[in-house]
Amino acid sequence: MSLTKAGQICILLVLALAALPAVAAEMTADAINSAQPSKKILSNEKPTPAGVRLQVLLDRAHFSPGEIDGKFGENARKALRAYAEAQQLPSSDALTEDVWKALQADDRAAMTPYTITEQDVAGTFLRKLPSKMEDMRGIPKLGFTSPREALAEKFHMSEQLLAALNPGRHFDRAGDTIVVVDTSGGAGGAPARADRVEIDKSRQTVRLFDKSNALIGFYPATVGSEEKPSPSGTLKVTEISRNPFYRYNPAYHFKGVRSRKPFIIKPGPNNPVGTVWISLSAEGYGIHGTPAPDRISKAESHGCVRLTNWDAERVAASVAKGTPIAFMGGPG
Repeated sequence: MSLTKAGQICILLVLALAALPAVAAEMTADAINSAQPSKKILSNEKPTPAGVRLQVLLDRAHFSPGEIDGKFGENARKALRAYAEAQQLPSSDALTEDVWKALQADDRAAMTPYTITEQDVAGTFLRKLPSKMEDMRGIPKLGFTSPREALAEKFHMSEQLLAALNPGRHFDRAGDTIVVVDTSGGAGGAPARADRVEIDKSRQTVRLFDKSNALIGFYPATVGSEEKPSPSGTLKVTEISRNPFYRYNPAYHFKGVRSRKPFIIKPGPNNPVGTVWISLSAEGYGIHGTPAPDRISKAESHGCVRLTNWDAERVAASVAKGTPIAFMGGPG
């Protein structure tokens, strides 16, 4: 029996629709926890369970991929190369069997259930983050714009990945259980005390070394710009400020800022310097967090060294007043 053209189209449509749940169901906690990365399933274009698991294991080892989004992008590749170097294994963009074996020494599940708390959803969320610095003046706290943004940052995730893992959730109800990256325990705290820090302006990276010269931490960064390049040579940490105020000096002449008078922006995770400021021994320069973790290594800074908030906090926990910070490489 032959089918009409309309019948054939209907069958093809049904088959296509039937395939959609399988694609959507792929990004689950079980799929991520059991994923085994390979060249074929690591993608720079779209998130994959293998990509998520690889990023989680790198993040736990203090070789940060930046925001965990499941894509095998440049920041994840940077972290993979640095981790291989630290393990004294051949360093490349390819995930080798030896590197994967070393990462899997942390055999905890990558994803875990989490019950949203009253604290997660309490307080006032900004409707929208102002795009101009001048418009941030007078806001009592530069907080998150939504519980979804707050939870994503808490677990080092992109908002898109958090939403994909928890379809239909609005993240605004205490008591709801969601799936998140397991960032607790093990190596998830601060790395060992850093004896020195290297900032590569051309590669846009921050590397921490201990007294034995072992590489103990790696973080992708945004380092300077043509408008205001980062300094050269070796500086030192002079102060560490958590939940800092941001003080704008009109002498800096930042692009897009027209104020001729100094002004202050109140603290908060969406403050221009995020949740921590590590002041360096050159006026106006520091290592700090950011309100836009997805833009790390992909946008310019005003001469400083910008990290995700959680990476800036880890670096701050590893350095101390007097720690040398060496700037290397190109202009940044």
